[in-house]
Amino acid sequence: MANIKRVGIIVVDFQADFTIYRNGSLAVPDSGEDYIRKVRSATKELSAAGFPIYATIDWHPSNHISFYTSHSGAKPFETITLPDGRTQVMWPPHCVQGTSGAEVLIDSAYINYLIRSATDPDFESYTGFRDDGGHETELNDLLKKEGITTIAIYGIATDYCVKATALDAVKAGYRVVLVKELCRGVARDTSQAALKEMEAAGIEFMETFDLNKVKQL
Repeated sequence: MANIKRVGIIVVDFQADFTIYRNGSLAVPDSGEDYIRKVRSATKELSAAGFPIYATIDWHPSNHISFYTSHSGAKPFETITLPDGRTQVMWPPHCVQGTSGAEVLIDSAYINYLIRSATDPDFESYTGFRDDGGHETELNDLLKKEGITTIAIYGIATDYCVKATALDAVKAGYRVVLVKELCRGVARDTSQAALKEMEAAGIEFMETFDLNKVKQL
């Protein structure tokens, strides 16, 4: 059995605005009460077992560059080219700093570290490690400080922030295990493509949450 202190848990963007449970502005499919209960239960078990919990969250300023409302004439979900040449999906405003939509749906008692991303209005961020401008969050430093070598990851959304965070974790040298049961994606086709991309990058899959299996990582 691996040393629990070497295994860290990353819960990605488990926030109100991404869930049907809270009628979120960018709710993903199948994110109702049953899903919320599963994630809360698993996170509680993992915390009680001694695994450090790292929760990443979107923490957008109200004028964030990814919001369609920040661009004259833009429409939700279309893709535009920014003045500097970057492409950007236009999302409905979501997870705005200090609003109920940004609320993390896990009891704070179970979260050891809260990592806020996309705090710069000029840069999108799909990964908990950095934004599109290359500005790094504290996540990698915190993992290194704790001596983490293996990461179990789950949350929202499979095809966006979960994928991006998992891939960045692999690039940073971590062994990464995705708990599929505890993930939800924006769309079936892009989620399937994301799973294939993650598998090709060496990310392992745990189909259903099993505390004993996590202890054996």
